[in-house]
Amino acid sequence: MKPNLIARGVAPLVAALLLTACAAPEFKQPQMNVPAAFKETQTPSADQVRTAADGSTWKLGQPAERQARGEWWLAFHDTALNELIAEATKANANLEVAAARVRQARAIAGIAEADRMPQVGVNVGAQRNRASALSLGLPAGTPVAPGTAYSANLTASYEVDLFGRVSSNVSAARNDAASVEAMYRSVLLSVQADVAQTYFRLRATDAELDTLNRTVSLREESVKVNQRRFDLGDIGEFDLSRAKTELSTARAEAIGLQRQRVTTEHALAVLLGKPAGSFTAGASPLLDSSLLPVIPAGLPSTLLERRPDIAAAQRNMEAANARIGVARSAMFPALTISANGGGAAGTFADVFKWSSRSWMLGALMSMPLIDGGRNNANIVRSEAALQESVGSYRQSVLTAFAEVEDNLAGLRILSGQTAQIDDAVVSARRSADLAQKLYAAGRSSYLDLLDAQRNLATVERNAVQLRGGQAVTTVALIRSLGGGWDGAGPAAAQLPQTAMQASN
Repeated sequence: MKPNLIARGVAPLVAALLLTACAAPEFKQPQMNVPAAFKETQTPSADQVRTAADGSTWKLGQPAERQARGEWWLAFHDTALNELIAEATKANANLEVAAARVRQARAIAGIAEADRMPQVGVNVGAQRNRASALSLGLPAGTPVAPGTAYSANLTASYEVDLFGRVSSNVSAARNDAASVEAMYRSVLLSVQADVAQTYFRLRATDAELDTLNRTVSLREESVKVNQRRFDLGDIGEFDLSRAKTELSTARAEAIGLQRQRVTTEHALAVLLGKPAGSFTAGASPLLDSSLLPVIPAGLPSTLLERRPDIAAAQRNMEAANARIGVARSAMFPALTISANGGGAAGTFADVFKWSSRSWMLGALMSMPLIDGGRNNANIVRSEAALQESVGSYRQSVLTAFAEVEDNLAGLRILSGQTAQIDDAVVSARRSADLAQKLYAAGRSSYLDLLDAQRNLATVERNAVQLRGGQAVTTVALIRSLGGGWDGAGPAAAQLPQTAMQASN
């Protein structure tokens, strides 16, 4: 075989090997096997969730952060909550910060995209100088007059993306921007969920205050009755002092709960982007948990694919993978083509004459020869960064599953507690009523009545706290699922309007 034929066959192979060596590796989704449904949503007749070894269906997680979630808070059928979330979405300070980060990330991606295009510029200037006689080959001391030169040039340069540096850098920047946008959605979801949870805590506190206020009224009536009976000589001072003690204690608890309410109200004001002193939330006791959304059985684990924090971790992996290509391309030649055309003359009017024309066309190829191992170390660093991002992604998925299971278990347990406490409230009210009648008839002591009333107050407060806990945990579940479980509504399919406006 002739040498030139061998060269022709080997050259393409060498070029292909070089391109393969420096290009970013093909991105491979980490093997993150997950069960098809959450353990806590299995039907009562089903056994515990099967593992992959005994036949269950597993699937690889795929990010779906742009999947529609809808306005999940509408499921609570609470007009006041709807208004608060709308207000927070427009004015929350953390959302403004996140929107600014989106603008920055998009701008950086635009900078990277600009490297794909030729860079064109223009230079127009004037220069006046005086050369020395010796530099012109004249005898020393020969007079040399100063001169003025005018020039106008059009310049252009373009980097040929031989080894994928530009394309890998663009890919990394795009994925960085996508990650930041996903984090915006994460902040948005967190703000909305925080508003809802704070709102329900406030309503639960109002309901608890109602319960305490009823207890205070009962204690005030008890003091009045015992005072009359003491004045008539029917009872001793012990019963009267005890009634007054219970009244003061109940009032103190109510005052302490007011402090908790004020703190919660201030937290809600901050979420709404308002000074704490300028916001007042009207009392709205949470008296019924029947309007809370019902969690459907058998929630698919694919809902987690749209969690914005998981999507951000996914994009970070892809950006890190692309940066390996950027690091590898530094080991190979870079080819830049440049051109320069224009004119130069002694007067500005002559610059644009054809006789004053000048031009230059060139190509420059550069590559490192000795860098002390810098580029190789940068490749190792980029590969390690990818491994780090893969570990972060897996941790995000595991954490997401734990949060969902925690909240599902919490709702299940709270539901059981609520059913029991509701029965206890009925029994405690009956006991308190009977104790009041027996005491009025003189058939039991005041301590028996007091004990029954205390028990009723405790049980009623527990019932109120459990209702608040159910509402807060329901919101926490929605947050952990990435914004609901039905996927309805177009609201979250695009970047929220506040960020879109901020980016313009």
